[in-house]
Amino acid sequence: MAGGNAETALGYEQARDELIEVVRRLEAGGTTLEESLALWERGEELAKVCRRWLEGARARLDASLATERAADEAVEGAGGE
Repeated sequence: MAGGNAETALGYEQARDELIEVVRRLEAGGTTLEESLALWERGEELAKVCRRWLEGARARLDASLATERAADEAVEGAGGE
């Protein structure tokens, strides 16, 4: 994934796993307000990383399917002449 900041260097699975841990810690409680806010902010950052990875995957899949459809149409068009 392209990008210059440290967040984009995280792989999807790594960001997802860390996000799961952040949610677990928030649900468990026992943290101060400041710690909870920091966890929440980190969770938001991780969710954005995951969303960007998923959007990128969707775009790649859509492009691949469009290429496949175009190739199928070209073959069908050539066969009809």
